[in-house]
Amino acid sequence: MLSAVDKVRAGTGDGRREYRVEELAEAAGITTRTLRFYRERKLLPPPRKDGRIAWYGEAHLTRLRVIAELLERGHTLGGIAELIGAGESGRDVAELIGLGAAIIAPWSDETPVHLGWDELKATFGDQLTEENTAASIAQGYISVEEDGITHVSRRLMDATTALVAEGVPLAIVLEASRRTQEHVDAIAEIFTALVREELLGPLAADTPLPPGEAARLTEQILRVRPLARTVTDAQFALAMDRRVHAEYDELLRQRLEREDGTDGTDD
Repeated sequence: MLSAVDKVRAGTGDGRREYRVEELAEAAGITTRTLRFYRERKLLPPPRKDGRIAWYGEAHLTRLRVIAELLERGHTLGGIAELIGAGESGRDVAELIGLGAAIIAPWSDETPVHLGWDELKATFGDQLTEENTAASIAQGYISVEEDGITHVSRRLMDATTALVAEGVPLAIVLEASRRTQEHVDAIAEIFTALVREELLGPLAADTPLPPGEAARLTEQILRVRPLARTVTDAQFALAMDRRVHAEYDELLRQRLEREDGTDGTDD
């Protein structure tokens, strides 16, 4: 017959692992004092009692991991208690956290770049004006520091530098950037509305989410996210094809008209 120690090592008869308080704390990466504090705050359901021994199960470990993740995200213990007390199981709360993470996960993988004032002056010369600096700040791309600026995107900064090197005035580049930002914000709103209205309806409803619904929505969001970029990239490329062909045809037409006019005058 298994002893109590053997029982916790092997699991209960139905295959579920059980922990003593010290083992649960170790598995969750917290101290036993913290675990008891959570119990006092009613953040954990009562353990199963076997005589004087308290046994904790996988549900308790899941709850502790959820608490740790919520604390890491800035929630207070009081707020966590309200979440758990709202009738959500530990698993449901964990799934909601996963859904939130999938929704707000960063779309960009841009890396910031810092440039000193001497480097900026060498790159932009007399175009490094207060007006151009203010325009960059207004777009939210740079922050000004004592020794230079930090741009949120190395790729955008490199593109700006390359365009100026090709002879495009910095003020024109910044104006094109501002107008582009307006359009991409509108595109982002289109896809945000699509997800909000067509996919996340259950999350906005007053009724509790059915079991497993948050996990299903998380998987759906993860599938849809790359589709938005695919559609946007394809639409932009097709639009550029249309506009470039139209612009070239117009330039060619105007040139031919000028040449015809010159030829007619000479005759």
